Amino acid sequence: MFELFHEIQGTLRRNMMRTIATGFAVVSGLFLLIVLQGAGNGVIHSFQYNMGSFAFDAVHVFGGMTTKPWEGIREGRLIRLDDRDLDMSRRHFPHQITSAIPTVSNDGVVASYGSHYINSVSMVGVYPEYAASQAVEMLEGRFVNEIDMTEKRKVCVLGSNSCKDLFKDAGSPIGRQVKLSGILYTVVGVFKTDEMFNGSNFYVPYTTLCTIYNKGRFIDELTMNTRNIPTDSAMELFMDEYIRATSHIHSFDPTDKRALWIWNQAGDNIQMQKAMNILNQSFWILGLLTLLSGVVSVSNIMLISVKERTREFGIRRAIGARPWNIISMVVLESVVITAIFGYIGMLLGIFFCEWMDATVGNQVMDIGVFQAKYFVDPTVDLHTCIQATIVIIVAGALAGFFPARKAVKVKTIDALRA
Repeated sequence: MFELFHEIQGTLRRNMMRTIATGFAVVSGLFLLIVLQGAGNGVIHSFQYNMGSFAFDAVHVFGGMTTKPWEGIREGRLIRLDDRDLDMSRRHFPHQITSAIPTVSNDGVVASYGSHYINSVSMVGVYPEYAASQAVEMLEGRFVNEIDMTEKRKVCVLGSNSCKDLFKDAGSPIGRQVKLSGILYTVVGVFKTDEMFNGSNFYVPYTTLCTIYNKGRFIDELTMNTRNIPTDSAMELFMDEYIRATSHIHSFDPTDKRALWIWNQAGDNIQMQKAMNILNQSFWILGLLTLLSGVVSVSNIMLISVKERTREFGIRRAIGARPWNIISMVVLESVVITAIFGYIGMLLGIFFCEWMDATVGNQVMDIGVFQAKYFVDPTVDLHTCIQATIVIIVAGALAGFFPARKAVKVKTIDALRA
């Protein structure tokens, strides 16, 4: 075995240009595959990071205005959700809806603490389950709880940005009192502000807001978390059934699209997952085509190498070498080349992905309303890198095996004349 490796080393040195050409094909194929996969993962991870507090299984339902007459009732009627919608959502769709949470709100409120104030914030009356349903991330203190609901406490949970604006350098806001529309509320928690959705929200107990502003049984928004709806067609069927059930409660045409205003985050998530799958598959196809080009290059070079050495194989056969000795020598030579240069290509690809993460991955895009990252963790799983390296090594072995097997089938005398 030692003599065989020594002979392979000599062959590679004598054919340095061929060795370098083969190695370049292997390195470039693996390098581009890993880089393309890293770039695709960076785009996907950045989207997931920027939408971190986005509730991907939620459907938000608001009242709208009818645009079609129905059973003698003229169009232009305002539809307001109430506790009947809440009860219907919980009872009629047990397999599709895991939770249905009502919220009420009071917009355009002035929040103040001492000499600091914020104009036009929103007071949102919520249930304790709202935090888990909408992925509200608490930074300090707690969220609204059951005791707050039962006792109708005047407590609030504000966002991190509102906390900075109101309290400046006053320290922790927990236990302090802020004025919301002239009424004092005790701060019990601070949540991480999401600039896109809840930046100006002050969460208070649902029962407190209903009592103070006399909301009665009406609901401003009904938030439902869904399950078992994996496809667009299933989501469309569910929404049609839900609108039809709601139309029976409020007596409007089930085909009237404006009677309810629905923000379907769960449906958006299905579309997003489909888009990300297409993006991931596209990068995989490009990477595999690049790797295939490397395999083809290795195959061509090994074919030329075997053809050039046909006379050498004839001499070896003439002095007693068996066909398998020649085939194993060529295959092992191909494996050595692809293994060494494949490892180099894998390392270069990993280092380049790490470089992208350290440079582009730290850049933030500020579009005014919110900030977002270009790339987040544009790296490739180590198992993927190792599997790609093994694939190209196996391909290199096959690239050497078939031409060598064909060459040793040539008669010895014909090989000596080559």
